[in-house]
Amino acid sequence: MNGGGDDDAAAAAVSGGSGPPPSLEWRFSQVFGERAAGEEVQEVDIISAIEFDKSGDHLATGDRGGRVVLFERTDMKDHGGSRRDLERADYAVRHPEFRYKTEFQSHEPEFDYLKSLEIEEKINKIRWCQPANGSLFLLSTNDKTIKFWKIQEKKIKKVSDMNVDPSKTVGNGSLASSSNSSSPTQFVANGLYADGAHGYLSNDFSFPPGGIPSLRLPVVVTSQETSLAARCRRVYAHAHDYHINSISNSSDGETFISADDLRINLWNLEISNQSFNIVDVKPANMEDLTEVITSAEFHPIHCNMLAYSSSKGSIRLIDLRQSALCDTHAKLFEEPEAPGSRSFFTEIIASISDIKFSKDGRYVLSRDYMTLKLWDINMDSGPVATYQVHEHLRPKLCDLYENDSIFDKFECCLSGDGLRVASGSYSNLFRVFGVAPGSTEATTLEASKNPMRRQVQTPSRPSRSLSSITRVVRRGSESPGSDANGNAFDFTTKLLHLAWHPTENSIACAAANSLYMYYA
Repeated sequence: MNGGGDDDAAAAAVSGGSGPPPSLEWRFSQVFGERAAGEEVQEVDIISAIEFDKSGDHLATGDRGGRVVLFERTDMKDHGGSRRDLERADYAVRHPEFRYKTEFQSHEPEFDYLKSLEIEEKINKIRWCQPANGSLFLLSTNDKTIKFWKIQEKKIKKVSDMNVDPSKTVGNGSLASSSNSSSPTQFVANGLYADGAHGYLSNDFSFPPGGIPSLRLPVVVTSQETSLAARCRRVYAHAHDYHINSISNSSDGETFISADDLRINLWNLEISNQSFNIVDVKPANMEDLTEVITSAEFHPIHCNMLAYSSSKGSIRLIDLRQSALCDTHAKLFEEPEAPGSRSFFTEIIASISDIKFSKDGRYVLSRDYMTLKLWDINMDSGPVATYQVHEHLRPKLCDLYENDSIFDKFECCLSGDGLRVASGSYSNLFRVFGVAPGSTEATTLEASKNPMRRQVQTPSRPSRSLSSITRVVRRGSESPGSDANGNAFDFTTKLLHLAWHPTENSIACAAANSLYMYYA
């Protein structure tokens, strides 16, 4: 970070004004769906979305096969006591643990006959909604259709017994002719029986040996066991001509937005057949199209504000109170292009793939292909800080373009306290950076049971200048196709999706079909 007073003051606000906290020591916690050596991963099993709920007690993942899998935190329950008591305990002792809760098929493959277009079942985004009456609610979307799900625990009812007293039975389950036996007149309607075959009345009636057979009824009781049922409450469809890349809940708990390449729509959770178009960047002539919407998110506190990013590397903050159609932004955040730095790849790598608000809504974190940038919404002159995620790939941009890796969309996340940011890279690596002024924290971890195997501590302040990058270099130089430890990069394995626990230093990230959990 270049030493400007505004920058330092803004960054100090992130950390609460104190000195930089010590670097975290990350530990492996759990893995779900780990592959055996040499096991081939099925395309449908690859995780495509991760999201913690607001409490952090539930985690949802979506995959390319259209399934949503839910995980539930168990260490809070297993220890007993209140959450406050557990929060006071040493975090290293209180090992965060999750368990598989349930899964359901959210989306199925479809075919649009009007456009002759196949619609994949792949889950693009998951967003948790407010829980109610012990039930969980979430939104999931593929390229075209958003669904609202209710996950409810139901107690299982079982047949516990039959209403037969074994001591009063004789023969084949019939009642003995004691106090329970009945007189013939109780079974004769006015002393007469109808003969079904001939239609006349008959007095011919005889008891079977041992008395009248009893009517056996099951006794149903509710057991302590529960089953989870996921039910689709609403389907929000036919509102997007292009692929949906984002959904985001409003802080009012009643509305949400969905964004595709050219439009952002506002929905009410209770109304599935109508939405309001609030942003439309589609030009009158599509040949004049210069940028598309890449990500959108509601402000975490103010339900009238939202931000969306573009393929040109800009972020626009809009205020729903200004007009019904928010084509005019309230604020624009973009970094001016350095003179003489333009190349064929400039616009491609400038495209923002993901944005996230900080918990207090003061900052916006953005991820483009090369960097993470932290923006103060009160300062549109430039980012507060820039973090180089894989700057060493710059000499390889031509190869990355040839194999389409340059178009990979990496997500980003912030810690709940706003002191750290994280994003993924290739070879199933992800990076964690300290945000506080003076912090040199820049840790690289691998999605594996030994996350510190490839750890790199980079003792450098974040910088706006590409020339001021300090890297740990092994054997005197670094190959463009290797990481800072000299390990060859594998562009087929990439860590695109990750999420930070809302209140604790715990990260969930996806490597192909495996979900890895870490804590510090």
